[in-house]
Amino acid sequence: MSTAGARAFPHPISLAGAVVTTISAALFLVFLLLDVIGVHTSPYLGILTFVVLPALFVAGLLLIPLGASRARRRAVDGMAWPVLDLNHPGARRTLLIVAALTVVNVVIVALATVKGVEYVDSVPFCGTVCHTPMEPESIAHRGGPHARVACASCHVGPGASGFTAAKLGGVRRLVAQVRGNYARPVVAPVRDLPSTQGTCETCHDPRAWIGDRVRTVPIFNDDEVNTESSAVLTVRAGGGGWDRGGPQGAHWHASPDHRVEYVASDARRDTIPWVRVVARDGTTRDYAAGGADPAAVPAGERRVMDCVDCHNRVGHPFSIGAARTVDAALASGLLPSLPFIRREAVAALDAVAKAPGRDTAARRVQAFYAGSYPALTAANDPRLRRAGAALDTLGARYLFPAMKVGFGTYPDRFGHADDKGCFRCHDEAHKAADGRVISQDCERCHRQ
Repeated sequence: MSTAGARAFPHPISLAGAVVTTISAALFLVFLLLDVIGVHTSPYLGILTFVVLPALFVAGLLLIPLGASRARRRAVDGMAWPVLDLNHPGARRTLLIVAALTVVNVVIVALATVKGVEYVDSVPFCGTVCHTPMEPESIAHRGGPHARVACASCHVGPGASGFTAAKLGGVRRLVAQVRGNYARPVVAPVRDLPSTQGTCETCHDPRAWIGDRVRTVPIFNDDEVNTESSAVLTVRAGGGGWDRGGPQGAHWHASPDHRVEYVASDARRDTIPWVRVVARDGTTRDYAAGGADPAAVPAGERRVMDCVDCHNRVGHPFSIGAARTVDAALASGLLPSLPFIRREAVAALDAVAKAPGRDTAARRVQAFYAGSYPALTAANDPRLRRAGAALDTLGARYLFPAMKVGFGTYPDRFGHADDKGCFRCHDEAHKAADGRVISQDCERCHRQ
């Protein structure tokens, strides 16, 4: 091809780049407009709009100069660099067109970058795109106290380093999702969770005075009338700084006025053989369990105690057992009171959790009433239909066979009723060199 022909016809790579750039830009702007006006048909549309199309747009832009460079090298007699003569009207027109297109390209890339970062930090992206592995966590998040808090607020640390670390971790999880070799269930605790100073403490002041909190724990018996015998607890949440005489109550553990360190000897942090308390004045006291030497730090994960050591499921609350779940459903009215419904609902949910796929909790309970209370049918008592719907709801909320998640999969350290929780350290067995022990005295955290 002659030099004139090379100039007249763009290189195929440049032409392909121009086509890809134009189409992706047009589609991006259309989908962006749909997003602005609130049209959200699928979470996967966000991936197409803010990840795939911007990537194609940039790739197309890169192809244009690549094709031009190849065209120059293939020219028979070489091609000189163009001379920009602004005295020539055509040159000025070309320069204006290039400048206008450059501005448009910069705006599109900037919009795509901002919206792309916003989208990959959103709850729909985190919880829905990776549907199977994140389904239990996503549903738990929607039903928890932090349902309106975006995933990135807790899982992405502050600054560029926190953002980079979170996104690199996300890439590893995305690869695992594509390959299908992700952990079942999702491993907890999360090892790369950012410091609570840059997450929890942006909303919760660690020196705030919380005081006492009254909690009512619903408890129902397994008798025919499901007798309620709820327990009322006064929890000394405490808090506060030295204007109140120093940190007090349960929130003493995470006070910035001192530091509590511990070593966990297992992956779940169930067993804590060693604890160190660093006082405000810098003095330390070490405690060891099982008669071990407090001065000898055992092997294991060593960390500084913070909010998530007790509130470990606050972002994704998950029930420890079927009994506690059914009691809460009865107390809230979700599960209507029927003869022996507490006993039968707990047994049905436990059975389904142990053998998923064979039957549903609702059908098991309905079979019980069909055999023991034949006069009680869904046709003449709407409570039976409501009970079936409630059990289906509880099963969908807490049982995920594909991820091997059920009651008790994730420990909840907030308390000690269903998990060792506080008693991992407060067991009277952790002793210091001077004979002091980490007390199990109830009055430290509860008022009678």
